[in-house]
Amino acid sequence: MSALLSSLLILSLFSTGISLSSNYYEKTCPNAESLIRKAVRDAAKNDKKVPAALLRMHFHDCFIRGCDASVLLDSKGKNTAEKDGPPNVSLHAFYVIDNAKSAVESACPGIVSCADILALAARDAVVLSGGPSWVVPKGRKDGRTSLASETRQLPAPTFNISQLQQSFAQRGLSLKDLVALSGNYSSQIKLIKGRP
Repeated sequence: MSALLSSLLILSLFSTGISLSSNYYEKTCPNAESLIRKAVRDAAKNDKKVPAALLRMHFHDCFIRGCDASVLLDSKGKNTAEKDGPPNVSLHAFYVIDNAKSAVESACPGIVSCADILALAARDAVVLSGGPSWVVPKGRKDGRTSLASETRQLPAPTFNISQLQQSFAQRGLSLKDLVALSGNYSSQIKLIKGRP
């Protein structure tokens, strides 16, 4: 479990080079984490697949442009967004992030980024599933670019070990990270599909 935790931390920190802080919203939105946790917990009560879906969504978001919530953006006009790229069409539970964002906006409008909400929701999903908790560094900025064509960067289910290692290494992730995230990812996919 410690390999999974360290891999999630590395993936979660993979951002746009900004300075993150564990107490980023301490004064501007002190209830943000509890509001997000409640949205995740409430959704998981009604749909046991929510924790797995949120972890998968966070992974898919971070792997493309860093953890910038670009996976949440909708397609507009001629631009097809990441959300509608082939590997992401099966993502779900976007409503959980929408609910968390609404709750946070009611408490402190215009303060908390969707990128931080998604990172915190993924952590809370892991905890709800019986996994470890960790301090999520906050202060991510939301991405404004989302391209379905970039979802080709996500590791394909058909990748062999060499291709997987290369894909992960390009993001600063080790073989240990690959094993931890892939093993957990496989477990989460089984949960999403309703298999033990």
